[in-house]
Amino acid sequence: MRETLLQGHWFQALPPCFQDSLLALARQRELAAGQYLFQRGDAPCGLYAVLDGAMRVGAVATDGKEALLTLIEAPHWFGEISLFDGQPRTHDAQAEGPTRLLWIPQAPLLKWLEQQPQHWRDVALLMSHKLRVVFVALEQQSLLAAAPRVAHRLLQIAAGYGELRGSRRVLQLSQEQLALMLSLSRQTTNQILKSLQQEGALRLGYGEIEIIDPARLQALANPAGTVTD
Repeated sequence: MRETLLQGHWFQALPPCFQDSLLALARQRELAAGQYLFQRGDAPCGLYAVLDGAMRVGAVATDGKEALLTLIEAPHWFGEISLFDGQPRTHDAQAEGPTRLLWIPQAPLLKWLEQQPQHWRDVALLMSHKLRVVFVALEQQSLLAAAPRVAHRLLQIAAGYGELRGSRRVLQLSQEQLALMLSLSRQTTNQILKSLQQEGALRLGYGEIEIIDPARLQALANPAGTVTD
């Protein structure tokens, strides 16, 4: 469990005493495919890390339209917003497939942080990193065409949104999921991905995308004069 978490920059950078305390407070939870961990409006329940599998974070409107914000995979942590403000959950978190989580319950974690307030900054760094990613995504949605946005998001996912040490080549990600995350039509996303496959930048498989030429994607994702993260 510790080995998995140490693959992520945030946990690896924590002071050893904070790492040990989180693991001492932790419990494991297993979710079946499609099972909700929490839904929008639920009371805060603590901090989580993905150990195996993936969590689908988003929301469904009353008309059935889905907004998929992200897929959270190991070794990502999530749930810290409600740790700070004590407010209800802002989105749904649902297991994409069989998923194993590390759970730090809210009450004992808050009690420990009250006794060790200097470590609130460490938790704040977890949230600030995600805010940076969100701000870049919002800016790109306004300034970039669809193809650069697709390329940039694929590179972000491969790098674990900056959390992973190194980068993955094979992404467990469907074209529909990618389209939802970027607020693009499935047809537009499919056309862009097929074009990138023809150019040799990636390979499309069933429920997965393999990055073949990261440099080609990088050139498309960051044309001259556009934003980068």
